Amino acid sequence: MSERKLRVLPSVDETLKAEPALAAIERHGRAPTLQAVRRALDEARSKLREGDEAPVAAEDIAGRAAALLEAESASTVRAVFNLTGTVIHTNLGRAILAEAAIEAATRAMREAIALEFDLETGKRGERDALIRDLLRELTGAEDATVVNNNAAAVLITLNTLAKGREAIVSRGELIEIGGAFRMPDIMARAGAKLREVGTTNRTHPKDYVEALGPRAGLVLKVHTSNYLVQGFVAEVKAAQLASIAHDAQVPLVNDLGSGTLIDLRRFGLAHEPTVAEAVADGADLVTFSGDKLLGSAQAGFIVGRKELVARINRNPLKRALRVDKIRLAAIEATLRLYRDPDRLAERLPTIRLLARERDDIRRSAETLLSVVASAVGAAFTVDVVDCVSQIGSGALPLASLPSAGLAIRPSEKRGAGRALSALSERLRGLAVPVVGRIENDALVLDLRCLENEDAFRTDLAALSGNDNAR
Repeated sequence: MSERKLRVLPSVDETLKAEPALAAIERHGRAPTLQAVRRALDEARSKLREGDEAPVAAEDIAGRAAALLEAESASTVRAVFNLTGTVIHTNLGRAILAEAAIEAATRAMREAIALEFDLETGKRGERDALIRDLLRELTGAEDATVVNNNAAAVLITLNTLAKGREAIVSRGELIEIGGAFRMPDIMARAGAKLREVGTTNRTHPKDYVEALGPRAGLVLKVHTSNYLVQGFVAEVKAAQLASIAHDAQVPLVNDLGSGTLIDLRRFGLAHEPTVAEAVADGADLVTFSGDKLLGSAQAGFIVGRKELVARINRNPLKRALRVDKIRLAAIEATLRLYRDPDRLAERLPTIRLLARERDDIRRSAETLLSVVASAVGAAFTVDVVDCVSQIGSGALPLASLPSAGLAIRPSEKRGAGRALSALSERLRGLAVPVVGRIENDALVLDLRCLENEDAFRTDLAALSGNDNAR
């Protein structure tokens, strides 16, 4: 019986002449379409041999081949709705760029730009010149350079100033950043010799003074932005540490990690040391990130004394760690926004999302309550709840952002955990995946980062047609 059915399957040539196959050839090319048609025919043969129903018309086989090609050609870089409550989410791409930065990056991709070309002299220029003056203006530093992330900024700084020499750092500042990358490991790769001083919870001025001998290359202060030690603690403030380092004639490097160019208190957030403050406190070099609190593309900035920046730029590692034209264009556009701090929250998504008020977010939750309830179905209850967002990416770890969202709970307690996991999976399977967080026996959709409600409604419509009881 199945063998007779196999004989009615169309040939490859016949299938390639069907309309869906012709459209696939136009879109994907003949060779990929040919392979997809053969796979679709193999699928149909396997089903028929097993006694299952399978499409046998050339049009249907060609349609299946076209579907296979579409699935394979879909980008693996997918936009998502970040409803986790973490604004600068490392796993979700960190900062969302400002429209000005997107336009600048697009222009850099589409056209030739004066990247390393001095338009005044007609000779070779430096790519850092695109952003150097802006960084100097915004930080008060003598000079500035940029590499591809802050870990690279620390690496090249240590390699330039402390290779084969001691880098003196408090034990309480030997941090680990994401992905199990640890400051001592970065030091080792840079060729610097770690010299720990003080204890985990207390480090005093005398600890640095006693360690500053002839083998000292630099003093490193690391802003512990991704954790906080409280209680019986002591640290040497940056200004005092700068004085100690300078008395010993070694540079002080202040690694701010996330780094910010503006006092966040003006947006109702906790104070985070600014780069300008670190420079004013006497640091010889300050390193910080571009794609965290700064709200730009991934980059690592080094600002400070002109002669030290010049030494870093002569390091052969600089070429290996340099930033491409697309990111430089986005960074320049973002830095320009900081020249007008009064309108920064309007123009920079990171600041806008961090500064969003709970009442505004709650109104959004109340508007979307019935939409989400209808999408998940009777198997779940949905309530508007107050919740707490976080900044993310190691910035201000104890700072909580009052927020609001929707808590989705299974109607039946039995198997509630499996039901929540299954619902989370279905939400992640939407055309634009929805990513929330599970806490307190509920799937919480924190709406702080949801700005396009219409797109969210359209996305959820696909969920409504599924089996809501699963």
